[in-house]
Amino acid sequence: MTSLISQFDISDDRIRKVVADTLQGADDGELYLEYSESEALMFDNGRLKTANFNTDQGFGLRAVAGEATGYAHSSELSQAALLRASDAVSAVKGGYSGQLAAAPQRTNRHLYSDENPIPSPPFEAKAKLLQEIDAWLRAEDPRVRQVTASLASSWQHVEILRGDGQLVRDIRPLVRINVAVIVGDGERQESGSFGMGGRKGFGEFLIEDSWKHAAKEALRQALVNLEAVPAPAGTFDIVLSSGWPGVMLHEAVGHGLEGDFNRKKTSAFAGLMGQQVAAKGVTVVDDGTIAERRGSLTVDDEGTPSAHNVLIEDGKLVGYMQDRQNARLMGMAATGNGRREGYAHQPMPRMTNTYMTAGDMEPDEIISSVKKGIYAVSFGGGQVDITSGKFVFGCTEAYMIENGKVTQPIKGAMLIGNGPDAMHRVSMIGNDMKLDTGIGMCGKAGQGVPVGVGQPHLRMNQMTVGGTQV
Repeated sequence: MTSLISQFDISDDRIRKVVADTLQGADDGELYLEYSESEALMFDNGRLKTANFNTDQGFGLRAVAGEATGYAHSSELSQAALLRASDAVSAVKGGYSGQLAAAPQRTNRHLYSDENPIPSPPFEAKAKLLQEIDAWLRAEDPRVRQVTASLASSWQHVEILRGDGQLVRDIRPLVRINVAVIVGDGERQESGSFGMGGRKGFGEFLIEDSWKHAAKEALRQALVNLEAVPAPAGTFDIVLSSGWPGVMLHEAVGHGLEGDFNRKKTSAFAGLMGQQVAAKGVTVVDDGTIAERRGSLTVDDEGTPSAHNVLIEDGKLVGYMQDRQNARLMGMAATGNGRREGYAHQPMPRMTNTYMTAGDMEPDEIISSVKKGIYAVSFGGGQVDITSGKFVFGCTEAYMIENGKVTQPIKGAMLIGNGPDAMHRVSMIGNDMKLDTGIGMCGKAGQGVPVGVGQPHLRMNQMTVGGTQV
């Protein structure tokens, strides 16, 4: 694998000197270099609608002085661009005199190989596969009115050079396949979708059993929604399914446990370290070390090795997710959660794979314990206010629970609550924790990064549900 530093038109030693001079007197900083390849194909409404391939490379230079940050980036790997960036970034020091923080501890772990590009069928084979998914779904059920199938992949090579000369590298493959279906009966139309992916090659996702599973799940969800009745509004006991419903945990709790929000005291969890912030039995973890998962990294975008970080243990708040700057300002250790979208962006505390660990209840026991409630199997979009913890999530697949049995599917259900309060309402935790199928994307401050979510089946008592039937 060719070093990205060697792509500059100057020597490695000269680059290292520029970086060291730039960071002299700063508290922290680094030169971040990135090369990436990405590809996306989408078959929509009976034809190949988009087919994109892109390569990109560049660097970002950062100096941190106290709470202030200087950042400059360029797609040009040249001495002139690096010196311009150095001049711009150095201004943040402005008389500040700090001591450069020690570099992150190194790791011998490598989650991904240097293989490039991601092993993949040729373009024609992928386009034919998407067409085959479309044809199969239309033949499977006459109610299918539209199919959208897509394949996407990326391969990213990053290098991080620190002021003391330490250099770390990471390789990050990523693939995803997604199928969305619209079905109709008369004037009524409903949709369903299913996606899967991870940090690996396309191999296992493109075999017939795999893509048919995705297509069948998308169709099943759409047909369920076609039979759904308007969701009731009111207060209900809620059962959340395992896997993807962990996106609610990610949004309503995870963001509130990121270091920057807590340092600035804008999180609903600020100042609660060591206190009971969830029901007994609730343990929440962020783990970037799980091989091939969408949110996993060998090192984060500051060079800190990813880690298994316990955030809430048996209901008590025991940790935050930290990048280097917020960790230093809070007197804590960096946790390997300093992430950025790309070289044009600064790192900040971000989640990797965030999930609730398993309990000891059988899922059927949890459902049968509910006299009248709602079973939420899948979520779509949601909104969260980090400061107050308030959230609203729309269910894309949900059912009524009546006398301990799952009955009529419902549509339009909105789960409304407050993150810390909702965590205290967890009364039963299933033994079936699983991660999502590899589709998570997280937005924060205009940056998007791939993430994983997960949880077991959960019962949450007396949650507010917004619906269309009163």
